[in-house]
Formats: sequence, C-alpha cells, structure tokens
Amino acid sequence: MLAVWDQPMWDGHSCPSPLTLLSILACLPGPYMHNLERKYEYRRHLPHYQKAGRAVFITFCKGNRIPFTPEARDAVLHHCLHDHGKCYELHAAVVMPEHIHLLLSPLRDNQGWPYSLPQILKLLKGTSARSINKLLHSSGPVWQEESFDHVLRSHESFEQKKEYIRQNPVHRGLVKEPEDYQWLWIEKMAAKDQDDTNPKSDGQECPSHTNSKRDGQECPSHWH
Repeated sequence: MLAVWDQPMWDGHSCPSPLTLLSILACLPGPYMHNLERKYEYRRHLPHYQKAGRAVFITFCKGNRIPFTPEARDAVLHHCLHDHGKCYELHAAVVMPEHIHLLLSPLRDNQGWPYSLPQILKLLKGTSARSINKLLHSSGPVWQEESFDHVLRSHESFEQKKEYIRQNPVHRGLVKEPEDYQWLWIEKMAAKDQDDTNPKSDGQECPSHTNSKRDGQECPSHWH
C-alpha cells in the first residue's frame, strides 16, 4: 500500500525519477486508480485539524455586522438541519444575529469516504446564502470566507460545548431561558419536543450563540 503522497518515487528503472503518485495513476487499473484518486483528493482537501469520527465545533460569520432578520435566521437554521443525517450528524446548532455555531460529526458518503469540512461548509454556506439573498432581495456574498473550527477531544468537551451553545443566547442577553430562543437546536431537546408533541419527525422544530475556538484561539469578542 502506498503511504507517501506527492513525494518522489522510484520508477523501477536504473536511475531515480521524480515521479509522484499523481503521475503514475494513469498506469494503474481503473478501480484502483479511482480509489487512489479519491484518497488523494480527500487528503488534499482535509484540514489538518479534522479527525475521522470526531465531533467538530464550528463557527462562521456574516460578511458584515448587520444582524440577520428573523426570517433570514429561519432560513439558515433550515439549511443547517437539511443535511443532518446526510453529510453530517448534527448535535447542536444556533443561529445568532450575525454568526452561526454548529456542533457536528461528519458522516461518510456512499463510497465510504468521510465528508470533509470544506465540503460541508461550502454546501451549507452556498445554499443558505442563496436563500438569504432571495429572501432579502439582495445579492453578493453573505458569509465571511473563513470559518473557525475545533476538534473535540473528549466526551466532557463535547457536553461542555453543547451546553455552551444552549446557554449562549442567555449569556448574550437575548432570552432568559435557552429554550426561549427560537433559533437554537439541540439533538436531545429536539427528540424531547417530538415525544411531547408528536407532530414532526425531523427534529427541526426546536430551534443559543456561542463563541468558538480554532487551535486554542478565542473568537472575536463581538461574537459573545
């Protein structure tokens, strides 16, 4: 099994040749070549901080400081929930007036490859931006290009982040109780809502702002 990617490799002849993995793919059988291409593309786009099967805490912001309207926040939460169970397992989400926080675990596609964070965020940002522009009769970018993410390292960290998301609208002074915030979604809370009311099956009716970290760096203070 080839373990080194894009490094000079021996070509099997009398002298070294600066071949790379990509330069020999065309010589391999079709299925094997396709498998290697998928692995190369996945690793090439995989951020160094993403770990397979680990939950990730993500934050991304509006391109400006103008708060989202309630209708726009409805639309964003809808898109956050749309790929729950498809591209990722969503554990918690909150749509604040000017940024979003998610706690999710990437799932695998039909061929067994994990969805990368760039894939997930590109889809989520793109679809939500189109909906917001349509709703507000506007055009152009909606989100900042950069996102902030932090891989969780323990169950304790997972529960802490989820509770932080739940309590964040309270800390922000938007509501007195987390459950009063319309754009908060927590997986257990959504399941409880479903058990209590029984009208919905997708957990989308239980819609708190959090701050996020990337490599130990606190996000800007205006996100609090």
